[in-house]
Amino acid sequence: MFKRYLPKLIAKHVSRLFSGRLYIDGRGGYHFENGLLLVPIKAEKRHYDTVNEVNLEVRRLRETYEA
Repeated sequence: MFKRYLPKLIAKHVSRLFSGRLYIDGRGGYHFENGLLLVPIKAEKRHYDTVNEVNLEVRRLRETYEA
């Protein structure tokens, strides 16, 4: 459960735990699999924006670790 929306922190959580669920205050609940956040069922624009932003940070983290 995240009290604030901090994409980099959430990306670290998602990439390390690899699969599970999380909740972000003001943005809702999400599932993540294979180290990426998934779009919820009945998603709104804010869900898509959140998923895109967090997954972008996950990809940046992976590039940093691979380099």
